[in-house]
Amino acid sequence: MLRRRRLIAAAAGGLAAPWVARAATMPGVTKTSIRIGQTMPYSGPASAYGVIGRAHAAYFDMLNASGGIGGRTIELLSADDGYSPPRTVEETRRLVESEGVSFLFNGLGTACQTAVRQYLNGRKVPQLFVSTGADKWADPEHFPWTVGLQPSYRTEAQIYAKHIQREAPAAKLAVLHQNDDFGRDYLAGLRDVLGPQYDRIVIRTASYEVTDPTVDSQVVSLHESGADTLLTAAVPKPAAQAIRKVAEIGWHPLHYLTNVSASAKAVMVPAGAENGRGIIAGVYFKDPTDPRWANDPGMETWRSFARKWAPEADQADAFNVYGYVGVLTLKHVLQQCGDDLSRENIMRRAANLQDLEIPVLLPGIKVNTSPTNFHPIRQMQLARWTGTSWELFGDVLEGSA
Repeated sequence: MLRRRRLIAAAAGGLAAPWVARAATMPGVTKTSIRIGQTMPYSGPASAYGVIGRAHAAYFDMLNASGGIGGRTIELLSADDGYSPPRTVEETRRLVESEGVSFLFNGLGTACQTAVRQYLNGRKVPQLFVSTGADKWADPEHFPWTVGLQPSYRTEAQIYAKHIQREAPAAKLAVLHQNDDFGRDYLAGLRDVLGPQYDRIVIRTASYEVTDPTVDSQVVSLHESGADTLLTAAVPKPAAQAIRKVAEIGWHPLHYLTNVSASAKAVMVPAGAENGRGIIAGVYFKDPTDPRWANDPGMETWRSFARKWAPEADQADAFNVYGYVGVLTLKHVLQQCGDDLSRENIMRRAANLQDLEIPVLLPGIKVNTSPTNFHPIRQMQLARWTGTSWELFGDVLEGSA
């Protein structure tokens, strides 16, 4: 499925020769529009993330209604890849070769985006603000056209490991993880901090495939290990299954949950809100269920936007806020580009963000990149699920790398 928002017809004739010459170096750009592409899992095992793409589309509709960016409207072509790498490859090639997009934006899924990274870098097409925290997105030496957005999963795991060392130094840790680079980044981050103590503390790991119908057997196996601490590195559906199963078997571990599943709407409610009480996650943007942000100016601006331009969106769903983080970051990059919307300049601007403040990020967390550091967001704060919302505690933290 290819989702088109506000398709702009090409102007017929009358283009000045200088513009024609410049247009040849700015694919996907006309005098009146910028065409961008993305792949999102609107269907499949990670379809809970589809709200991110819908949030993007709604924001671009709002921008276009007021003239777009620099007088150009944004045409977003958002394709459903079903969280399947082969479909990501197919849709990405279509977006680049047939639809002529300028760049790819906020495409989701570690395995999915890995499948097209080499292709996009080979063609020098920016792969901007990838919607996955895999540590690999920060490799400007080998993949200079790919940049991430959210904190690295490896950094997140380092933060959890430091918390475990401080709060439960004798912990027996079990890890449930997706069997790909997403899940393996968490094991690497734990090892970074635990070092020679890793094999003593991490007593069992269990992986799952995205096609597995449940993770019940993995959870039972981890419980039988005698672990008293659990880290769940899973996308929303299996994360909710794991939380529910932990409760069903009467296990009460100190439980850490990957940030990408720290959603009341997509995970905690389906799991049984009370079942997740006490779970800890690392967060970096303001959670819409947290009462402390009820009168926050940044969240009020987001709510106002959502009410008018995405009235069908559930304002309790944190993934809508995540989509807002990405689209505001991209808006800043395009504004900085001015009239030079060549792929080279777009990438140059994306790689030179300095203390960018996004009003829905947590206080003290800013967006920074440089030509040698493609980790835009590098800090997190821990939060605990109360049964109704995520409650922040402690200080803003960074990982070891």
